[in-house]
Order: sequence, then structure tokens, then C-alpha cells
Amino acid sequence: MLQQSFQHIPGIGLKTEQRLWQNGIVDWRCAADGDSIQLSSRLREAIQRYVPESMTHLADNDPAYFSNLLPASMHWRFFPEFRDATAYLDIETTGLDVWDSAITTIALYDGKDIHYYIQGQNLNDFMSDIQRYKVIVTYNGKTFDVPFIESYFGIELTQAHIDLRYVLKQLGYTGGLKGCEKTLGIDRGELDGVDGFFAVYLWQAYVQQQDGKALETLLAYNIADVVNLEQLMVLAYNLQLKNTPFYASHALPMPQAPVIPFAPDVGTIDRIKRKLYAV
Repeated sequence: MLQQSFQHIPGIGLKTEQRLWQNGIVDWRCAADGDSIQLSSRLREAIQRYVPESMTHLADNDPAYFSNLLPASMHWRFFPEFRDATAYLDIETTGLDVWDSAITTIALYDGKDIHYYIQGQNLNDFMSDIQRYKVIVTYNGKTFDVPFIESYFGIELTQAHIDLRYVLKQLGYTGGLKGCEKTLGIDRGELDGVDGFFAVYLWQAYVQQQDGKALETLLAYNIADVVNLEQLMVLAYNLQLKNTPFYASHALPMPQAPVIPFAPDVGTIDRIKRKLYAV
């Protein structure tokens, strides 16, 4: 869908892009001969500049170029072209305050391999591992996960960033990651009802009581987040495509979910629920 996109070109919005498509300018190569549609000289000059530039950045495997030019709600458009260099990212913390909390676990999934990082064990390995990827996908990561990571490690994540919060909001899906999952038919199974607030108490149980089952449940939850992010990314991409003429030719098959190496402990979940919610 990226090569059918023109909204990264300054001055071209949704209506102009649709007008280009309707007049047979359905991709960048067609735009090289754009005399079949009446455009202002300013827009014609912009197309003549940005289309060759876009081709060059795509050939150079540079998603940041498109991330910087496209609105956040349109970042889904460059997903397939850079899917092999994409990581799904989620963190858990000791609290929700960036300035007074610490990262407890990080989960990273690239569509093939699952990586996880634990405070006190291998958390710092994340800093080198994330450099293997050119795109990160999160839910609400622009305002939480990425600033938290950058502050905690003192680094800057320069990858192109697809935040599904904005992509899904444009489609009418809100209510947080878990709310979007439920609406779109993704089942959390035994982890239903576990959220970021709950994850804080799982970590506390692990640290204070040396409860290994609490840590395994926390890791199962954290990894489920990133595995489900891939499912949501493909769902959102296909749903967005339905608003274009390219659904039949560009829709993606749903990915097969990997086996998560940890299982939630139902007894641990029930015990913490009773403590928190007097169930």
C-alpha cells in the first residue's frame, strides 16, 4: 500500500489522493506521467520531487522517511514493506509514573522469535537487541513505552514507530489495548482481566515473596501483549485497506500466533484478584 500512497507528499490529503486514484494514478510509477489529471503547478512540482525521493528511500530500506511524513494514523501504510524489520514492543513497570518507576520486564516479538528481558537478569540486553529493527509497533507506545524506555536507559529509540492506538482510533476502536482486542475478537484466555495495573502486583509478588509463578504469569502476560500486537497490526491494516481500492490486491493473511514459552498460573491470578478486588 505504500507505493499507492501520496499523503506523505506535502499538500496532498485524502481527497486529492482519491482523485489521483480515480484518474488512474494508482501508484508512484503512474505518477511519473501525471498529465492525465489537472493539478496545480505546486502539487505537480511536489509529486515530481517526492515520488523519486520516495522510491529512493524505499530502495534504501528507510521507513523513518515515511514515518516522518505520514500522519500517525496513516503509519499502517508502510507496514508490509518493512515487516521483516519490525518488532512488536511492550513493557511492564513498577508503576505508571515515568519519573518514579522502573521497568520490570520487556517483551519483544518480530513475527518469528520472542525475546523477553527481566529486571535483575538481562534487562540491559534490550538496548542492543532493539537496534536490529527499523520499525517498532506498540499500543500507546508514543506516550508511554518509548518515553519510559528512553528515560530509563538514557537512550533514544530512532526507529519508525507505528502506534496502533492512532491507527485503530481512526477506525473507531478505542478502550485501550485489551478493549480493542476484545472488540476485534482476540481472546486472552486465562489472562482475561489481567492488565498493566495487575502486572505491578505480579512483580511485587515475585520480588517480595520470591514467587516464581508470579514472574511466569507476568512474562506470559507481557509476551501475550506483543504477540497480540502483530494480530492487531494485520487486522488494522486490512480494515484500513477496505477504505481504499486496493483491498483485493493488498490484503494480508492473518499471522499464526507462536507458542508463548510461559503459561499463566490461575491460582496466582485468583489470589491477587482476591487481594485487589475482594473477589
